[in-house]
Amino acid sequence: MEIRIDSLLAGAKRAEGVVVIIDVYRAFTTAAIALERGAAKLVLVAETDEALLMRRQGVGEFCAGEVGGKCPEDFDYGNSPHDIAQVNLAGRTLILSTRAGTVGVNAAWHADEIFGAALVNARATADVIRRRKPALVTLVPMGLEGRVRTDEDEICAIYLKNLLQGHSPAREAIGRVVAGCSESLKFDDPEQPWFQPQDRDLALQVDRTPFAIQVARRDRRLVATATPG
Repeated sequence: MEIRIDSLLAGAKRAEGVVVIIDVYRAFTTAAIALERGAAKLVLVAETDEALLMRRQGVGEFCAGEVGGKCPEDFDYGNSPHDIAQVNLAGRTLILSTRAGTVGVNAAWHADEIFGAALVNARATADVIRRRKPALVTLVPMGLEGRVRTDEDEICAIYLKNLLQGHSPAREAIGRVVAGCSESLKFDDPEQPWFQPQDRDLALQVDRTPFAIQVARRDRRLVATATPG
């Protein structure tokens, strides 16, 4: 198995083979929690206007996401795993639009298969991919809005690479390292209340969820569902 790490939106556009789009803060942590809360599926879109149109068309019941970290106007929820953890989504469809994770998924046109990953489901993602024995896996840490590398996504990619190679890095150490990185500090900034400390705490629960987030094209939409690890 060849494993590549190719970062940011440009990396997503180049990615081939089985592609894993990584967004720890916060898209795929939010997605994992939504699936934990019983969501039947998530529809992943790049633009907020598209998400709102889909809700009006009855594609999904709720819109969640962010622009600049904040909940967009007329959305039901922000890109907050903590807030989503309070919602009963049993059997519902959540439409998710963020500035990095869902944009990256929409850009991965050359992928054979697509997964969304964060620290919470890294091991489950690796387990699912290892069982399929693909020739090529491309890990894409999306960073800040797909433009600037960030430590948490890069570290998650390195963790995933090692898991795919059959190694077992100490997940507790991974969480501690990420907790001390620069992007983690904004969750304690009172001038940015839309970044809740509880979101960071959930995102750092390494290997919390026992499923991968697999993304497939259905009716020209990108739909994410849980695949057991």
